[in-house]
Amino acid sequence: MDMDTRQQQIQESVSFVRAKTRQHPSVGLILGSGLGDFADTLPGAITIAASDIPHYPVSTVEGHRGRLVFSTLGSGLTVIAFQGRVHFYESRDVHTVTFPVRLAHALGVHTLLVTNAAGGINKEFSPGDLMLISDQLDFTWENSLRILTGTARTRRFLYDPELLSRAAETAASLGIRLRTGVYAGVKGPSYETAAEVEMIRRLGGDVVGMSTVLEAHLASALGMRLVGISCITNKATGIGGAKLNHQEVTEVANRVRHDFSLLLNGILQLFA
Repeated sequence: MDMDTRQQQIQESVSFVRAKTRQHPSVGLILGSGLGDFADTLPGAITIAASDIPHYPVSTVEGHRGRLVFSTLGSGLTVIAFQGRVHFYESRDVHTVTFPVRLAHALGVHTLLVTNAAGGINKEFSPGDLMLISDQLDFTWENSLRILTGTARTRRFLYDPELLSRAAETAASLGIRLRTGVYAGVKGPSYETAAEVEMIRRLGGDVVGMSTVLEAHLASALGMRLVGISCITNKATGIGGAKLNHQEVTEVANRVRHDFSLLLNGILQLFA
């Protein structure tokens, strides 16, 4: 697919969305596995099914509901929440994986909060912990910037240092223990082997997951400010003795729903 076709698809999606709502979001949230329920708490929500939007990719993974939720908060801040994402292993296509980021940018979003479920590699972390992403390791070996025209460059720091600092202060004020660490992104769909986990640990990864890194690169290249939060749902292979499965991921995400929602609401207040 050439760049002109990709851009045309984005514009057709934008036209469809704007025909459904007059809200103009400035902040976007991509909600990962088991974390999409946060969007249900947003006031006065206008919901659009992803399957109704022209060209919009629909996830096939449990815990990704496939909806776009628009809301204007009491502070006057308008947000768009993406309930679920399409992973690279579902589509094998960078344009598809990053479609929500490009759509959000085209709708006027300038700040993006990306969330995900991740396996803990740092032995100090436990299932149920929330982690602020300070940086990332990209093991997808894909380039999400090749779908852009012209010369695209990401910032030196993908995740906005000022926003990270303020998010950490927000968590502390709410009494939420918020870890900080490096997110390692892989393609999936199989979980990592113990040897792969050890490699990632030695290279500086604190958690590992199957999303986010391509979204982050593109968001940065588009000039968006970025905050990332991982929900640690399990210990990675070789770190814990339990057998890994997706059901465990969604169950732990459900258990931390209260703190997760409290933290996201607190962070959103930073942009009011």
